[in-house]
Amino acid sequence: MQLYNTLTRKKEQFKPVKGKCAGLYTCGPTVYDYAHIGNLRTFIFEDILKRVLVFSGYDVRHIMNLTDVDDKTIKNSQEKKQSLKSFTARYAKFFKEDIKELNIIFPEKFAPATAYIDEMVAIIKKLIKKEFAYQKDGSVYFKIKKFKDYGKLSGLEKRELKTGATVDVDEYDKENPADFVLWKAWTEKDGSVFWKTELGKGRPGWHIECSAIASKLLGQPLDIHAGAVDLIFPHHENEIAQSEAATGKKFAKFWVHGEHLLVDGQKMSKSLKNFYTLRDLKEKGYLPLAFRYFCLQAHYRSKLNFTWEALAGAGNALKKIWAEARDLPRVSPPARGGGSKEYEEKFSKAIFDDLNTPEALAVLWEMLKSDCPSGAKAASLLKFDKVLGLDIKKYLGKKIKPPKEVLQLAKQREEARKKKDWKEADKLRLEIEKLGYSVEDTPKGPKILEK
Repeated sequence: MQLYNTLTRKKEQFKPVKGKCAGLYTCGPTVYDYAHIGNLRTFIFEDILKRVLVFSGYDVRHIMNLTDVDDKTIKNSQEKKQSLKSFTARYAKFFKEDIKELNIIFPEKFAPATAYIDEMVAIIKKLIKKEFAYQKDGSVYFKIKKFKDYGKLSGLEKRELKTGATVDVDEYDKENPADFVLWKAWTEKDGSVFWKTELGKGRPGWHIECSAIASKLLGQPLDIHAGAVDLIFPHHENEIAQSEAATGKKFAKFWVHGEHLLVDGQKMSKSLKNFYTLRDLKEKGYLPLAFRYFCLQAHYRSKLNFTWEALAGAGNALKKIWAEARDLPRVSPPARGGGSKEYEEKFSKAIFDDLNTPEALAVLWEMLKSDCPSGAKAASLLKFDKVLGLDIKKYLGKKIKPPKEVLQLAKQREEARKKKDWKEADKLRLEIEKLGYSVEDTPKGPKILEK
């Protein structure tokens, strides 16, 4: 299995630290609002990564943090006049509902940042003792000038460091990186959100939570740390610095990052009114799994442009796969054998080559159109879907039973087509669609599909 490692900027063969056990840490959401579809693309890519690891025979231990204390969560909870705990719990619940609908397998553990304050404090104390961190006005900052490898993940090595300059906000985008905050002294802006620790009254900065949670639950070095490209700097860069400075050990062997989702060729933004959540997609009548299929059509390291037309196309393609599955025999979930060796080898070659899902989907379609025996197709489809997560098993061998009204309209439409009365045929097609079905014209005749 080959994965592109952001740290080395090349594809490498994946091999875990310990035998067949693969530790996977993924950066979860900041639970202050609904996850947008750009976030969800990242979580789908991470799910594919996890599924491919399992498909490869690894025992995967997956941990995902939930950022439930930071600048955004505090500000938004105060605006809603809710406690931080109840406010973030609500959005954590919505997030879990979203990823469930997208067939994303839950991690072994969702780790809220607020449950690991003691672990964060312990790391910060180590950094102060080793003189990688210093206290200033009640806050604690990481001294990046002292960490010689700072910038190795993001390629910032040659940029000038701002000696003595500090950054208090959790998120920032600086050409010249500055010392970042590990522990923030309490101010009135934080209201009732604070912890009284040996570091003083305050709260953790954003970056320290992942170091504390990952090392506590998975150990160091991690096998794989994954996230979106916009986390490379400063978040992941800072994670490496504070973790490796505290322990003297490598933080993670592999860093795997997913590219941005654009909307109509632009960056997603509320001001541009192109900011969508899964709820927005569902309100327009699209299935959550249509969005999953849409994401699988592009390699995770390529930018992906979202349009409503492209989503509709993905939904139609997914329904065609389900329709093909209905025409195949029901088979038990296969272990070894039973499928098409030729296509299974092609599929494995694609997904083991840095999670090449577009190529994997091409193999799936090639197999469906082939003269491969139907039983072998069904068995291989089930294997493929262990990686793709498209609910194929649910439709396998399950024949559609349209109501008589739909069957009659389809018959009338076919008669109109034979007479080349395209206007009437189109009118009948629209009537069928109003009843929740569609008609696909195939060489073997019309096929009725569920919308």
